[in-house]
Amino acid sequence: MFRHKGKRRTHIHNLRLASTLSLTAGIVNITGVLSFGILTTNVTGHFAYFSEEFVLNNYSVSLSFLLFILFFLLGAFTSNVLIELVSRKKPAASHALPMLIETSILVFISFYHNPQDQPFQIVSIACALLFAMGVQNSLVTQISASKVRTTHLTGLFTDLGIELSQLIFYRKPAEIQRLSGSIRLRLMIISFFFIGCVAGGFLFGIYGLKTLLFAAASLVVAMFYDTIRYQLFHIRRKVK
Repeated sequence: MFRHKGKRRTHIHNLRLASTLSLTAGIVNITGVLSFGILTTNVTGHFAYFSEEFVLNNYSVSLSFLLFILFFLLGAFTSNVLIELVSRKKPAASHALPMLIETSILVFISFYHNPQDQPFQIVSIACALLFAMGVQNSLVTQISASKVRTTHLTGLFTDLGIELSQLIFYRKPAEIQRLSGSIRLRLMIISFFFIGCVAGGFLFGIYGLKTLLFAAASLVVAMFYDTIRYQLFHIRRKVK
């Protein structure tokens, strides 16, 4: 899932990456909303909230939205710095540290007591989740050469609308194949993000913040997918 990067990646590689990490983002998104009423996978809405509170002279509240934006940015920055540093010595393991950081954050927060009446702790937890999603989005964007983004859907729906319209005008087999592959990828991301949100909503009613453990579990599956698949391949060869 992570072994191949950039032009070496196939459509199947990107579909696997998109489904697993979009599911993670969907779970994190609904958990943040149900726990704190805060979007924790993207920053678009936070710009509007920041502007509103700033205009109303609620500077302390507007500061929290600014922090959400900056922590998502910091997560993306940190992720790519780690990828660049590790890839110089161990390219195959360049994804490991960002994934470990994201997983650790989700596991840590899942065992945190839900602080309903403590604004500072709520903001801190939201910042941590946004940092984790910044890490994830930067990681998948870098690995897939910007073909996969998993934490927000606005751009995906825009691209999907464009590509669906292009099916009307581009009819050559190569063009149809390219557009069909891209549309499938975008639908995969949207579908699994939606599945993560719905499943996370049901799970939250039972487990509360521990719902994040399911998101962390999907990250663990993604991290070890290549190793497990490689081992199974060798076992099959020995059996034959």
